[in-house]
Amino acid sequence: MSMQVLVAGASGFVGRRLCPALEAAGYAVRAMTRHPESYHGAGEAVRGDVHDGASLDVALAGCDAAYYLVHSLSEADFEQRDADAARAFAHAAAGAGLRRIVYLGGLGDDADDLSTHLRSRREVEKLLGSGGVPVTTLRAGIIVGHGGISWEMTRQLVEHLPAMITPRWVHTRTQPIAVADVVRYLVGVLEVPDAAKRAFDIGGPEVLAYVDMMRRLAAIEGRTMFVLPVPLLSPRLSSYWLSLVTDVDVQTGRSLIDSMSNEVVVRDDSIRRLVPFEPMDYDDAVLQALGERAKAKRPQ
Repeated sequence: MSMQVLVAGASGFVGRRLCPALEAAGYAVRAMTRHPESYHGAGEAVRGDVHDGASLDVALAGCDAAYYLVHSLSEADFEQRDADAARAFAHAAAGAGLRRIVYLGGLGDDADDLSTHLRSRREVEKLLGSGGVPVTTLRAGIIVGHGGISWEMTRQLVEHLPAMITPRWVHTRTQPIAVADVVRYLVGVLEVPDAAKRAFDIGGPEVLAYVDMMRRLAAIEGRTMFVLPVPLLSPRLSSYWLSLVTDVDVQTGRSLIDSMSNEVVVRDDSIRRLVPFEPMDYDDAVLQALGERAKAKRPQ
């Protein structure tokens, strides 16, 4: 009998790609969503809300493992909401007798002065394990793929602004990774005994500043981009600026920009030995993301 796996956040950016990949790997998938009647992806749709413990008990009953892909950046009180949700999920997972929780968190050096967003991701890691179920955490920086918030912000800035007044954070280094490779890692760690109760850094093969990511994207799209750094552009002003030139809302933009002062690069590549494959380089990840977007825009 195949392993029963629940995906919390099944209809999100990563979840809607993870569910079919898990099915292809032979797992029985439960796709948890607040609106199962409108879910059309892979797996069996089940109703569940991370802020409703009773619904989690029902959704997790009979499951062997779960993926936790939930966070609430667009809410002003996202730290408290995410902490409460992680506690509720940990409690329900323990009650259901799960053998593993796999969580997708954020890169960042704990010795650094982490942003509120990245500190919240670390807290969720701890809280998910508070019920006693072993947690495997994969920490990623910018995930390149159609529909990802950080990626869409990057793409829209390049496409909407041929000349850009930019704040200091555009020179922060990150290690972007293709969403397809994130999914490969997520599927790959599920049944690896050495992955239990551990956190792993995941990233693509290149370390790039945000401004280099934007320039490379502009070159791929055949655009010319001029950048004029303005060191005094505050996070608050940056978030309003973002909301004017992209469809990222002010609250989400503020949370992301606060994190962009933190360098988010892979410090420990031990995941490469547990789930061995060659991650896609940045240009290939960009081409795949742009191809997905073009396909999504075509009339069905």
